[in-house]
Amino acid sequence: MQTFKIGDKAVYPGQGVGEVMGIEHKDIAGQRQSFYVLRILDNGMKILIPINKVLNVGLREIIDDRAVAKVYTILKMKDIAIDSTTWNRRYREYMEKIKTGSVFEIAEVLRDLYLLKFDKDLSFGERKMLDTARNLLIKELSLAKGCDEEEIEADLKRIFPV
Repeated sequence: MQTFKIGDKAVYPGQGVGEVMGIEHKDIAGQRQSFYVLRILDNGMKILIPINKVLNVGLREIIDDRAVAKVYTILKMKDIAIDSTTWNRRYREYMEKIKTGSVFEIAEVLRDLYLLKFDKDLSFGERKMLDTARNLLIKELSLAKGCDEEEIEADLKRIFPV
């Protein structure tokens, strides 16, 4: 089971990177339960995560250097077939990928939407999802590489020139 200490950074699927602010104990239905108190860095939202359900909810550590390299490999793949289904079906598929919390799936969503953007205008939902995937990736990559978010943004601009 994944364990975190106060001050650790962790990724919560769909919400992004958070910091473990504490551990709270509550009595629920007559049973004592322990929770991680996670504060999402992007918006300050506080989430209580039952410690015994960490694996179920997908809470995980920040990626390591090897995973960072794999993310960049995924982002640089240009010879891929973009799904030609309707935008709302693509939206649902991409949303499922983002909800997994997998940095690799999020990288695929970002890459696919950037490539699609070169071919045609994205729907409002797709533009919003592009921003979400971009923000999730920038935050985690900057922490994983120990650099500023601006450096990651510059990397993305080199990979996906406007």
